Amino acid sequence: MSIRITPLIDPEHRPSSRRLAWLASDSAGSPVGSAFLRLFTKPGQDHLAELELHVHPAERRTGTGSRLLDAAVRAAREDGRRALLAQAEAGSPGDGFLAARGFRRALTLTYARLALADVDLAMITELAGRPHPGYRLSTWDGVVPDELAETFVASRRAMDDMPMGEVDYGRVTWDVDRVRAAARAVAERGDLLHTVVAVDESDGAIVGFSELVVPGDGTGDGRHYGTGVLPEYRGHGLGRWMKAEVIRQARERYPQLGGLLTDTAEDNRHMRAVNDALGYTPTHQTIEYQLDLAPRR
Repeated sequence: MSIRITPLIDPEHRPSSRRLAWLASDSAGSPVGSAFLRLFTKPGQDHLAELELHVHPAERRTGTGSRLLDAAVRAAREDGRRALLAQAEAGSPGDGFLAARGFRRALTLTYARLALADVDLAMITELAGRPHPGYRLSTWDGVVPDELAETFVASRRAMDDMPMGEVDYGRVTWDVDRVRAAARAVAERGDLLHTVVAVDESDGAIVGFSELVVPGDGTGDGRHYGTGVLPEYRGHGLGRWMKAEVIRQARERYPQLGGLLTDTAEDNRHMRAVNDALGYTPTHQTIEYQLDLAPRR
């Protein structure tokens, strides 16, 4: 079968990345596959590209996926990228495809879901209300308030040492503009961003945060965007405290919300233990693959 690969113009541009796209079609012009290549543009991650590739099940093992992959790899190299990432569910056709084409397994992610209807509300409420001497919780919706912006940016350092396997993610540099832009991007697509933070009462500094994004209509599943505590403040139960408050608020504010989704690196034992204690149930695993296009600098 004759397959044609056509580059497309992708109008999606984000503050921190841009995308290239290709469409695979058969001799009759019918689409049989696609590939999207995200090129990260912010300093610290401008060495990185991320691939999303799909082939219609009936057209697999015909060379379509390989041709789409070749186009994406060539474009990533031409753009000077040194690492190409792609994700596949464990045991899926994509898992085998990437492994057979030179990608290496760099990270295993465990996905879990908390069904809000089954939450032990008494336990969650007790955890969220439990005193942590020297600390207090604060919360906001959407963009961080101006008076908290600088200390919130500083707290993003909590994610710098998050276990990420062997993935060459680089390091994300956060500033106030980037934090605000990320929150506005959530709002522009119609979703709702909620943030709970732990504050050191001695100086008013934010020392940890937990973010949740909820669909705009308050139905379906919300998704945790990250929970982190600065290294020097760990060991006080702040991560579980913040996440319990996130759950409590979600249950109270969105009675039609079905559940909360999270994903955690397999080697992030602490956060997996927090999720287990709060009642999250693992659903599946995905493998983060990396193709090294050039040596790390």
